[in-house]
Amino acid sequence: MPPTDLPEITVREAMPDEWARLADLYSEARRAAVPQMPPAIHTDEEHREYYRRHVFEGDGHTVWVAEAAGEPLGFAVCTPTFLDGLYVRPDLKGQGIGSLLLDVVDATHPDGYELWVFESNLGARRLYERRGLVEVERTDGSGNEEGCPDVRMARRPE
Repeated sequence: MPPTDLPEITVREAMPDEWARLADLYSEARRAAVPQMPPAIHTDEEHREYYRRHVFEGDGHTVWVAEAAGEPLGFAVCTPTFLDGLYVRPDLKGQGIGSLLLDVVDATHPDGYELWVFESNLGARRLYERRGLVEVERTDGSGNEEGCPDVRMARRPE
């Protein structure tokens, strides 16, 4: 479904100085996603530090930002083989922004990619399934910080 009641939405690669804005959007999205996702175990300041040091200053991540009128609406964090995260502003969920970001992820990962999603995050799992990702593994959560069951999904082009 295309976004409604929004100015034109574009998707572009994030700029190096956007780490704080996107970390704050991440924190906001995580809080709003409870109970579909377990509560974040780190503080907002720890999220900012992680995004600055590991996502923006580290090697191997590409961050795609969906924006309208200069305001970030959502973003996707990718490595060459993984979609590490996809987050949309909570007040805009269900308006197609996640799908726009996945269009870019699909286009920039022609050989496919994988992701982890919490088992309890049914909305995200349904979105990924509609996009052709398939479940390849389930865990009891002992491998993630939250200790919650998760699912590894993969997009494998034909």
